[in-house]
Amino acid sequence: MRKLPAVLAALSLSAVTLTGCAVTTVGGDTCVRASFDDDVSGIVTVTGSLGSAPNVSMHTPVRVSESSFTDLIDGDGVPLTADTQPAAIELALYSGETGDLVISSPFDGDLTRLSNIDYWAGQIPGLVDALRCAAEGTRTLVAISPEDLGEPARQGLGLGAGDSVIAVVDVLKTYLPHAQGTLQFNAGRGLPSVVRAPDGRPGVIIPDTDPPTELVTQVLIKGEGEPVTGDDTFRVHYTGLTWADSEVFDSSWDTAPAQFSLEGLITGVSTALEGQTVGSQVLVVVPPELGYGDVDQGSIPAGSTLVFVFDIVGIDAPPAG
Repeated sequence: MRKLPAVLAALSLSAVTLTGCAVTTVGGDTCVRASFDDDVSGIVTVTGSLGSAPNVSMHTPVRVSESSFTDLIDGDGVPLTADTQPAAIELALYSGETGDLVISSPFDGDLTRLSNIDYWAGQIPGLVDALRCAAEGTRTLVAISPEDLGEPARQGLGLGAGDSVIAVVDVLKTYLPHAQGTLQFNAGRGLPSVVRAPDGRPGVIIPDTDPPTELVTQVLIKGEGEPVTGDDTFRVHYTGLTWADSEVFDSSWDTAPAQFSLEGLITGVSTALEGQTVGSQVLVVVPPELGYGDVDQGSIPAGSTLVFVFDIVGIDAPPAG
């Protein structure tokens, strides 16, 4: 779907045919925040506002055998329900032995530095439980045991083998895990049908008919967020298939959402997505002349009609400064 095709991927999902449906609301995912532990908050004091470098004092040494966390500021935005869900996160790490700051992100308001739970699981495993179900706008105090800090992080931070770490984590911006909005009724016949797994991943059935000769855009779920414009880079989960063989040639669902701009997409997709809102799921059928034309693109044969399903999960913030 980029002007140069992405890495091939396979989508493993059994699909069934959709029938006409009444308009209902596709709400946010259920997410139960893990139990809080107030023991550490009794010996660690944190002041300062969300997004600003925290002021931390503690009665040292702080040593914990099990990691725990407590929310200092409760966020009310989109929660982190998927491990690949992008988020702008600031954090500061302190030695439990000395109370000294070990390392910190800039706390400069830059919302373009994105990570996700999968990333932190590989860096500092003790942050994972504190991030799961944390909503945009949350500030969390985390006590990380030596075991959950992980050996690579311990060595990289220059800490002792038995040292615990105190972390202050701010979740400043989160993207949706998948489309969330209002289901739309579409009466078009002879077009692909879409079903969704519980995590939002779409399954697509392409009918045994000739493809349409013109660009088709169907909004399957209507989100209530900002519209996509030519000035933005934005994030989507997507699945791409060829009409002729119903084979998935590309998908983002096994990784993180993809970052695109309208000018970097083939003409049919750019036209279809312009003006669509965050939270929406959009089915797009692209005829060859608005796709890759009469040129082979990797596994996509020349002259292919393409089928895409896009979940628009967020618009990127402009760079700080």
